Amino acid sequence: MMRSIRKAAVIGSGVMGSAIAAHLANAGIPSLLLDIVPKQLTEEEAAKGLTLEHPAVRSRLAVQAIAKLKKTKPAPLYDDTFAERITPGNLEDHLAQIADVDWVIEVIVENLDAKKELLSKIEAHWKEGTVVSSNTSGISINAMSADCGEAFKRHFLGTHFFNPPRYMKLLEVIPGEHTDPAIVSGMKQFCENRLGKGVVLAKDTPNFIANRIGTYGLLVTLQEMQEKGYRVEEVDAVTGPALGRPRSATFRTLDLVGLDTFVHVANNVYENVSDEAEKAVFAESPVLRGMVDKGWLGEKSGQGFYLKKKGPNGSEILSLDFSTMDYVPQKKVASASLEAAKLAKGAREKTKALLGAGDRYSELAWNILKKVLVYSAAKLGEIADSIREIDEAMRWGFGWELGPFETWDAIGLVRSVERMEAEGTAVPGWVKEWIAQGNTSFYKKQDGAAFYVHGGQYKELETAPEVISLRSLKEQNRVVKSNSGASLIDIGDGVACLEFHSPNNAIGADILTMIQQSLDEVRSNYNGLVIANQGRNFCVGANLMILLMEAQDEEWDEIDSIIRLFQNTMYKVKRFEKPVVAAPHRMTLGGGVEACMPADQIVASAETYFGLVEVGVGLIPAGGGCKEMALRVSQHAAHPDADLQPYLNQAFETIGTAKVSTSGHDAFKLGLFKPTDRIVINQDHLIHEAKQSVLRMVQAGYEPIREEKIRVAGSDGKAVMQLGAYSMRQSGYISEHDVKIANKLAHVLAGGDVPAGSLVTEQYMLDLEREAFLSLCGEPKTQQRMQHMLSKGKALRN
Repeated sequence: MMRSIRKAAVIGSGVMGSAIAAHLANAGIPSLLLDIVPKQLTEEEAAKGLTLEHPAVRSRLAVQAIAKLKKTKPAPLYDDTFAERITPGNLEDHLAQIADVDWVIEVIVENLDAKKELLSKIEAHWKEGTVVSSNTSGISINAMSADCGEAFKRHFLGTHFFNPPRYMKLLEVIPGEHTDPAIVSGMKQFCENRLGKGVVLAKDTPNFIANRIGTYGLLVTLQEMQEKGYRVEEVDAVTGPALGRPRSATFRTLDLVGLDTFVHVANNVYENVSDEAEKAVFAESPVLRGMVDKGWLGEKSGQGFYLKKKGPNGSEILSLDFSTMDYVPQKKVASASLEAAKLAKGAREKTKALLGAGDRYSELAWNILKKVLVYSAAKLGEIADSIREIDEAMRWGFGWELGPFETWDAIGLVRSVERMEAEGTAVPGWVKEWIAQGNTSFYKKQDGAAFYVHGGQYKELETAPEVISLRSLKEQNRVVKSNSGASLIDIGDGVACLEFHSPNNAIGADILTMIQQSLDEVRSNYNGLVIANQGRNFCVGANLMILLMEAQDEEWDEIDSIIRLFQNTMYKVKRFEKPVVAAPHRMTLGGGVEACMPADQIVASAETYFGLVEVGVGLIPAGGGCKEMALRVSQHAAHPDADLQPYLNQAFETIGTAKVSTSGHDAFKLGLFKPTDRIVINQDHLIHEAKQSVLRMVQAGYEPIREEKIRVAGSDGKAVMQLGAYSMRQSGYISEHDVKIANKLAHVLAGGDVPAGSLVTEQYMLDLEREAFLSLCGEPKTQQRMQHMLSKGKALRN
């Protein structure tokens, strides 16, 4: 058994090392962050009279790295205060302290000799039971530990985090030939449960799994482009979302990664493989080498395959012309294949549409894809034991919506292999043998279970008990009720899950109707309800298109009816006689927040971006959001003589500036979560954890939330908030229409024109919300803001 990891040490405080320490801090794991002792003073240190022996100088690199975490974007920390969980130090004065940690992570320069020297120093202070790992992106784990003792080797392995560690799901765990299997399984479990990672087990081969295949794919794309004369922007148009890949596609990805980094990674494969055909692909590209020599490294140097240039009409992004090596204006990329892919839904259908149109972009996609698929199949057994690990590595590490073998199934395994062989492409023998046995896919579903090819036969796809897949449950006919916007699904143990599945999960009458029907069903047949889904985002708000259309037609009674339905539905959720837990993730905005607030508890993903953003379209929250914030203000200042104003001002600022939390933890600071709400770091475990919360409430003898009166600040508190809005207008920070919205918001949050300290009902507050919302809907400038958001996807300041 591997011992529990309660404290860690990270050696190397560069971008990656400090970010790993930050993510450990996110997970509640304190760590030492150690680096070398500087050999020169900075000008600031010299001015202070410090010497190279001063402790502040000796640990400067780690101290600076920790300070930088709070300024880095995207933020490596869920909360800036978590930086306090990282202790800076240096390798000469503090290395002995690793005897008191449970995990040491090496994150220094990618150089075998340097890593071997460091491991020797670590082993001198190492205590048996402590796990030691390297974050190397491709250097051999066995070569690194070759000179270490047997006990040390049993505790040593690779843990390759993808950058940035907070946001990238993939973690490749690479056992050495001597690594204790218990350490491997223990680390896999720890990294999944505590760090929220998607862990794949990789073989100790050059660049492991994701970088091996991803680098190959990028290189064959570059070669195809040069051979056939495609432009940079053409390649990116084909190899992005049209092929189920990220928007950064090929060349934007290279610019983000850094061309020097990419050349180093590719060279690592070239130097460590023996197959001549493979070496030829990974051989250094003259184009890439030339760009690196010129300092065209991508985003970090300001130019790479793309260059942002300021012109008389604003900024323009130019692309590199390989024939002249000059930057030129991009040309519009359009074709039947790209249009077909754009119209198709889902990565499977998009890929098939792109390949099926028969134009030059279809040809480009096919020529790249077939090489990647064949290469992935050829590397099975060498870089990983199963196709599942290869597919997961590419989805989690490179953002592909489908892994190579999932893609192969999507385009038709048998048909595509026939085409490959007809074109002279050599297909690995095991793939042909698999097809010869009568199989038509690498994955299949049967009797509610999923299978994948492994060892020449289908093996059942096992999932951890903490992972609940709503898609799988629906395939098992566990849907209880459904309409166009939402479904109620039986997730076992007497708990049902309400899933939104409208476009963008926007809340409309269909979802509200299904919520009410779900409450009726749960009342009769279940112990409790979870509100969750597994879409890209939890919910982007109410259906703005319908609202704008009604406002433009001046259908005020219809808008009033819609808002009443929303308010009444959320009120029923809050007063429901059985426990309700909301489980939001990623973007949860406006009405999505209001769908969560009435729940007994919110169990949120750590990556939840939560905010009442209605002012961005010229409105205020009216589905109970203002009422709930006013209630929390009242609860914070529970004593009758306590001052409401400080809490009220914070709520006014949070809603009035459309603040969105930068994490689940940040939502607590904004007052959007209650103290009893919880955060789950692994989003795959979110619905399971929400279900467990429901069951705990049931076991404890659940009692519904009782209605309580809300103490409001009244006209006095309203005046304070309105004065703040007036001051911002006078300073030029906001527009006249912003002031109008702010005054309406202040009126609602303060409870209207009642005496300070008045006690009002929730329904009274809901009526204020609805009245303010309706009046703002009639404002032409609000309608302009709504139209702009729908057409441009961003807020209009008018």
